[in-house]
Amino acid sequence: MDLTQALEITSATDPGMVRSHNEDSVAADPANGLVVLADGMGGYNAGEVASGMATTVIVTEMQQALARVRPYDVDPKTNQPLAPRLVREQVLKANTSIYQAAQSQPQYAGMGTTLVVGLFYDNRLLVAHLGDSRLYLLRDGKFSQVTRDHSLLQEQIDSGLITLEQAKHAQHKNLVTRALGIDPSVEPEIREYPTKPGDIYLLCSDGLNDMVEDEDIGMAVETLGANLPLAAQQLVQMANDNGGRDNVSVILVRVLREYPAARGVMAKMFAWLK
Repeated sequence: MDLTQALEITSATDPGMVRSHNEDSVAADPANGLVVLADGMGGYNAGEVASGMATTVIVTEMQQALARVRPYDVDPKTNQPLAPRLVREQVLKANTSIYQAAQSQPQYAGMGTTLVVGLFYDNRLLVAHLGDSRLYLLRDGKFSQVTRDHSLLQEQIDSGLITLEQAKHAQHKNLVTRALGIDPSVEPEIREYPTKPGDIYLLCSDGLNDMVEDEDIGMAVETLGANLPLAAQQLVQMANDNGGRDNVSVILVRVLREYPAARGVMAKMFAWLK
């Protein structure tokens, strides 16, 4: 099912005001309802290698997988849609590719990347993430964070060691507890959510939310939501105006209409003809 008429997708990425090069990477496949954002880490240039590998491997492999099966097809092992398994498999492939490159090439030693993957299908959104890049949702005027950071700071908040207010000024706020490519194996956190027309989803690297308060991010998305490219550029500008200490990347996705899975006899005939 081609989702280009059901979803509007735009993105922006910028090195920021301090860094000389951009270690973030963003990618989208609108027809398949796929968006990927990665924030690389590592030695000189290694971070951008890791994030670039992550987005390229996941988009390429998902395109190949979705040419063979549909995300809403039932997985015989779980009796659930195939989508979670498909996404998990491609994330693990990306992890292996990055890890092996880091092991075999000294200049890439220790490289890794955060990750947020969104797959829209059958009026729902599957999200896989690792690290502290985030997914937010603006729905009916309410802006909320969907993902939960895999970070030392989030663990300290969850355990009651520090308050949310203290966390804003904490040291080592960028220490992630889960990332792609650091270890031989990794387990992405995968969740699914129902979508509805009018939803606007924001994927971003921490270069945005470290520089701009969630309330201000939400206000910008709501105010400029009718023009997604302008909203994306404004979010980047806000981060840079507040110091731009890191690369900043955003992907915005608006749900234009419902996109239910095609089922029944006609769908089977369609699949056979394909």
